[in-house]
Amino acid sequence: MSTESITVHGYSVSGNCHKVRLLLEQLGRDYRWVEVDSPNGATRTPDYLAKNPNGKVPMLERGDGRVLTESNAILCWLAEGSAYLPADAWQRAQALSWLFFEQYSHEPYVAVARFIRGWTPPDSPRRADLPRLIERGEQALAVMERHLQQADWFTGDDYGVADIALFAYTHCAADGGFELSKFPRVSTWLSRVSATPGFIPMPAVADDVAERLANS
Repeated sequence: MSTESITVHGYSVSGNCHKVRLLLEQLGRDYRWVEVDSPNGATRTPDYLAKNPNGKVPMLERGDGRVLTESNAILCWLAEGSAYLPADAWQRAQALSWLFFEQYSHEPYVAVARFIRGWTPPDSPRRADLPRLIERGEQALAVMERHLQQADWFTGDDYGVADIALFAYTHCAADGGFELSKFPRVSTWLSRVSATPGFIPMPAVADDVAERLANS
């Protein structure tokens, strides 16, 4: 296992950031975590933008100063050579297809609904988008439910990067107004992920965010 020094800049209650932290813990990899208050502009400072012009978290920084962004790209780099990323080309491509699905068909709806309900004021005009986001998010969850009729995992025969990526925002989908009870196989899969060695839960959201979620 690599002993290279790495630093992860992230916002702990972001699913995209938590997926990176979860894999690092399960790999037993040493790392330094730098908490970044992204909702309040910490990713838009000149220093941060000099490293990541896209102004988002997570961002992985190597000891030599090289930077890697995009959560699922970080997962693949960290998992290289481990059991979390299939060595077989076909199985790896299948895992990658779920990583692309997560960022294109799942996260834009499930995660965005959660953000709107927890991080925007009650009178935000963005709340008008919630019915559409929930409809599209439920479509993504239904795709996952169908896959789980015939498989236990999304990375192949075993748990790995695709499961970590999809777990990140699915496990807190209720924050976005989704009823996971509609998707029993997804709920069972979430329990399987939580039981994997080295698993760590996402930290609790701040009190003001929790209050907005409770009252949405």
